[in-house]
Amino acid sequence: MSTQVNRKIVLVARPHGDPKPSDFEIQKEEVPTPGEGQVLVRNTLVSMDPFNRILMGNANSDQAPIELGDTMFGFTVAVVEQSNHPGFAAGDRVTGFLGTTGWQDFALSDGSDIRLVDPEAVPLTSYLGALGVTGLTAWVGLTKVLNPKPGGTLVVTAAAGAVGSAAAQIGKLRGYRVVGIAGGPEKTRHLLENLGVDAAVDYKADDFEQKLALALPDGIDTIYENVGASQFPILLPHVNLGAQIAVGGVMSQITTTGAFEGPNTLPDVLRAIFYKDLTVRGFNVTKFYDFYPEFLAELTPAVADGRLLSTTHVIEGLENIPTSFPDMFTGRVAGKMIAKIA
Repeated sequence: MSTQVNRKIVLVARPHGDPKPSDFEIQKEEVPTPGEGQVLVRNTLVSMDPFNRILMGNANSDQAPIELGDTMFGFTVAVVEQSNHPGFAAGDRVTGFLGTTGWQDFALSDGSDIRLVDPEAVPLTSYLGALGVTGLTAWVGLTKVLNPKPGGTLVVTAAAGAVGSAAAQIGKLRGYRVVGIAGGPEKTRHLLENLGVDAAVDYKADDFEQKLALALPDGIDTIYENVGASQFPILLPHVNLGAQIAVGGVMSQITTTGAFEGPNTLPDVLRAIFYKDLTVRGFNVTKFYDFYPEFLAELTPAVADGRLLSTTHVIEGLENIPTSFPDMFTGRVAGKMIAKIA
């Protein structure tokens, strides 16, 4: 065993607005011993997600926060150190796909929240990105929540983010014309050159609305919405009759708890839904975990042969998570944010 100490990141304060390093504390404890039917895993990769901010509390969400003093929730890739479970053996590579393995070096599992992964099939980081809950969220929105027609125009907001980049690529794999929206020329260039979208529009540019119109000569048939209030109203004039909209996230509103500051666009939204016969659906990906086998069967070959890239932003060290996680809310991070801890 590489260490006899388990470092864990616990929540010690509830943020107001963006998270801060001081909201977390790194505590040390003895490495736990697995009991009957249990597995001890050593985490090697830890995922950081917008959902972590929701679980910290004081977020614009109906999700209950974790308690102060609790280890932070987090999806992981791990190595089995000890096993008293018939389904796992020491040395197996696994992913903690329910998030209960958390932001820590070691974790105990009864086997229900981990699954075996093949380290030779795809890069291990993919199991937290394109082949993890991130990719599942994108895939569910485009295959189970909505039923878009191949050949139509799909717009993905926050398309350079973790879920957005997966949704944009899945859209291309399924035969859609994909328009990605992201902030800044570097991100839009990434969408065009690396992810292969058909058009990319910089929402921070002064001529955003004009460039958006040029990218949508045939309107919008499907929207995968990750951002929320700031961009959605701008897209509405371009949606076609019968368009479908999946709301996979509202990133722009996670850290605000008061009333939305800006023009009241609700009448315009409702009018568009009514007159354009729009389908708008939000969803909770945890209700779709039973589709993991179907999801992996479709997308694992695409990741393996390079048709689906798992864009990552990797930091080194568990100890750097508290200072790095707040960067997710500044717009400086593109792709899936992962900490390499071993």
